[in-house]
Amino acid sequence: MEKAAALRPDLIVADWWPAEKAHSGLEEGVDEKSKKLAELAPVVGVSQGRSIEDLAEGYESLAKSLGAKVDAPEIAANKKRFEESVEKFKAAVADKPGLTALGMSPADDKLYAANPEYAPELLDFQRWGLKVINPAKPDAGFPYWENLSWENADKYQPDLILWDGRSFTPTANAEWGRKQPTWFKIKAAKAGAVAAWPAYWLHTFGDFATEVDKLTEAVKVADENLGD
Repeated sequence: MEKAAALRPDLIVADWWPAEKAHSGLEEGVDEKSKKLAELAPVVGVSQGRSIEDLAEGYESLAKSLGAKVDAPEIAANKKRFEESVEKFKAAVADKPGLTALGMSPADDKLYAANPEYAPELLDFQRWGLKVINPAKPDAGFPYWENLSWENADKYQPDLILWDGRSFTPTANAEWGRKQPTWFKIKAAKAGAVAAWPAYWLHTFGDFATEVDKLTEAVKVADENLGD
């Protein structure tokens, strides 16, 4: 708090989270001292809403209002690359119409199944044709996830696991199988059909294009009959 105050900001930029009705860092449960950041300057930010495209365009508009040059050639190039990446993704998904996917994030106490309703990346993937599973019972107080006990890790059987990219590493699948053997009750986990899902951090067309390209490659090699 002291370091932030020393910066004497004119504006604080932080995503808006619709489920919590608060900006990043100012949600319920955050240390009360940290919440005093909002006293330093006005807080503004685009909502984590229905699409990363909307989020990126929202921040572009905000940047423009603050004097940024949003017509720079590299920005236009990233938009074009994004559009091309989406078309490749749609083509890969169309080749596997039965493929299902589920956003997941394991933890020591529970296994979390992502609710696309509050994950704009997953909503975009659904919009582009990928059958991302909607969990049946998201947590009422924190509806981003359905909380599964490890005993019920196999409640859903997607063909492809979209692993929370904030903690994803190439060896994580095997590591979780050693820590929680029921992880491998999920057929996709046992088969190594796991790809990183860029969860909640994307803000630009360039970053999204890079992540969509990675997921396109995962779709191409996935088995659409694995979860049957």
